[in-house]
Amino acid sequence: MSKHAEADLILKLYELRREPTMRKARDWFFLGFNPESLEDFNAAMFSEDSGHARMVMSYWEMAAALVNHGAISVELFNATNSEYISAFAKVELLLEEIRAVNNPSFMASLEKLVDTIPNGRERTAKVRERIKDIRSQKAARQSK
Repeated sequence: MSKHAEADLILKLYELRREPTMRKARDWFFLGFNPESLEDFNAAMFSEDSGHARMVMSYWEMAAALVNHGAISVELFNATNSEYISAFAKVELLLEEIRAVNNPSFMASLEKLVDTIPNGRERTAKVRERIKDIRSQKAARQSK
């Protein structure tokens, strides 16, 4: 694929992220979606925010598939995106359970992409710790 075609795909992915419904979904996903168990995950999937969860997860799964299949190079994708690491961090520890119960290929493209980047799993672990710290700080501020 030409660099020009890759750049067009990156720009299209960015345009999709700017769409108002997607912005709202991303805000909810990164601020309000914090599953710590399969029960938490399932509760979100059957809540009023189910559409937000599905929108964000399917977006990053689709983007990862484009990279994994060579439509966008890993280098260009990583130079222009990092949010997918956070999206994966939200579900990584639940993958085995979700796949066993709900969908054997759940987030497989995103997982494959994370595993191709240097220190991908370490990066997701750091994101999870950062999210946990932010949530703790927020809770502490609210309790004052």
